[in-house]
Amino acid sequence: AGFAKAHATRGATLQLLQRMDDAIASYDRAIAIQPDFVEARWNRSLALLLKGDFKNGWPEYEWRWKNENLRMKLRWRDTRPVWLGQESLAGKTLLLHAEQGLGDTLQFCRYAKLAHDQGARVILEVQPALRKLLGRLDGVAEVFARREALPDFHWHCPLMSLPLAFRTSLKTIPFADGYLDGDPRITSAWRKKLGRKRKPRIGLVWSGSTKHKGDGKRSIALQDLLPLLSDKFEFVSLQKDLRRTDTALLRAHPEIRHFGAELEDFTDTAALCELMDLIISVDTSVAHLAGAMGKPVWILLPFAPDWRWLLDRKDSPWYSSARLYRQGKTRSWPEVIRKVAAELAAAKFSGR
Repeated sequence: AGFAKAHATRGATLQLLQRMDDAIASYDRAIAIQPDFVEARWNRSLALLLKGDFKNGWPEYEWRWKNENLRMKLRWRDTRPVWLGQESLAGKTLLLHAEQGLGDTLQFCRYAKLAHDQGARVILEVQPALRKLLGRLDGVAEVFARREALPDFHWHCPLMSLPLAFRTSLKTIPFADGYLDGDPRITSAWRKKLGRKRKPRIGLVWSGSTKHKGDGKRSIALQDLLPLLSDKFEFVSLQKDLRRTDTALLRAHPEIRHFGAELEDFTDTAALCELMDLIISVDTSVAHLAGAMGKPVWILLPFAPDWRWLLDRKDSPWYSSARLYRQGKTRSWPEVIRKVAAELAAAKFSGR
């Protein structure tokens, strides 16, 4: 077991250095010694997915339910079967349920339409902040917030098991051009609130939830985004919550419009996204929202990114409207911001 742990630790270190083949080889050695080594299996799944090996990555990703460090529990394990693609859905009710963060829900809710097209009545259970927005999702019969009473169902599937159920490859990712619309009435209200548009509008998101395990590497300080500011554009903060250091800085920079508590849930955030010409965001839920809406979004990524962004790509197979800006080996945000600022200065936006 000690040797298995040593190989797994080596694999995790190599993975942070983006040496994926070497990392996977180390995990393989750990698993050969200890086949039920949950953490090695889980980390191996992330390395495979990051490398784009979805065929082997999705089955291995199911080890998340056994990884006690993740504190995840597969619900209804004893009372309702999990659907992973084998059985016919014709005439059945399928519950799809959120399991991780808001961004994960926004990314994987796209599969509801595929299940509906196979004949299922699809019901969706999501985080309360997403309930109203995802009521507009194609293929969904009803949407419930977590802890609300659910109707009866035949099968259930956690949202992030759907790529496994549908055998998703890099070439078969569904609806990359967008699959979510905002509410026109709420968008109209925000259009009035923003007032007349005189220059291109750029939405900004610089930090995610502090509870996220990788928040330290994915979030940046508002201070670091200041080089993007220019009187050629109107800047709008799409952040709902602020950190203490942000509040004073926003007061000092009134050219960044901030609405904070006025963003009651994601229908408001979606309306603001709809009214932007471009969204610039770190890897957080608003980046997924923009991509799901087919809005142009530039996503700022750390050197060791989350698996869904793959490696060495400027585009995303999940969102055709996204452009990716990655830290280099120096792990420097200023370097990324300089590149974004230069491209923003050269960007052409159609209309007013």
